[in-house]
Amino acid sequence: MKLVACPDCHAQYDVTSRVAGSAFDCACGTELEATAPEGVDAVARRCSACGAVAREGDEDCDYCGCAIARAVDRGGLICPECMARNLDDARFCLACGIGFEPRAVLSDTPDRRCPCCERWMASREVGGLVVQECPKCHGLWAPDSTFDALVDRAVSVARERNDGTAAAPRVDGGNPASNRVEYRRCPDCDAMMGRRNFRKRSGVIIDQCHEHGTWLDAHELERIAGFVLSGRADAASRADAAQRNERDRQAARQAARRVEMGRFESSVESDSIFGGRRNSSGVGSILELLASFLD
Repeated sequence: MKLVACPDCHAQYDVTSRVAGSAFDCACGTELEATAPEGVDAVARRCSACGAVAREGDEDCDYCGCAIARAVDRGGLICPECMARNLDDARFCLACGIGFEPRAVLSDTPDRRCPCCERWMASREVGGLVVQECPKCHGLWAPDSTFDALVDRAVSVARERNDGTAAAPRVDGGNPASNRVEYRRCPDCDAMMGRRNFRKRSGVIIDQCHEHGTWLDAHELERIAGFVLSGRADAASRADAAQRNERDRQAARQAARRVEMGRFESSVESDSIFGGRRNSSGVGSILELLASFLD
């Protein structure tokens, strides 16, 4: 990822996919150039996972327990403020501690407010997918067309980085720590979103607008990835398939019974006193049968 920061408002933009040197406008109106800064090696003073202060010589963060490591790849992430080289997956600069909150340079991405804390969300590109993230609660808004691909991307990254285990949450929280059910409003249409249990059995309750997209609280994407990697998602899919097959079989049996009942009722009507057809014995109706006895 290649970041450029606005000198006026300090908004960050991911210019990885843009032509080097091309111009674009910041949200504040400042014209920027898509040229990433030259990186410098810097002393690790911050944890790149949580931003906590790190002492010289520390190998692990005292606050979050993540390893404190300097970037060795000169093509890695470069801080747009202090130009320090960072690991590609760093969330905070190891030198100056600023958070990396890139926006995608896309003129057709509308501004949206976070459905939790009402702050304006920043656009960012994740594996070629454009999502919006709240800078306060770190929730993610995924448009309807990108949600499934975003989950696939999260699962792939978690599998590659953690040997098949789930990634630790980016930050814990988002929803208040209580048992109270909270409904979110869609940042596009302001209608109340529905609450849905992802894959019906994951236990991860996501907020979804059927017209516009899905809202994920800060910890939910990692929990979804963990659910998929655990194998429970495949088991849930098999269980759902079994239920669908059983419903199809029941529907087929009911349809067969309706057809059989229709044939039976048709047969009864043809053998009734109102029918015009005769049965196989030559007696066409109950009236004719009675008449034969009288004779």
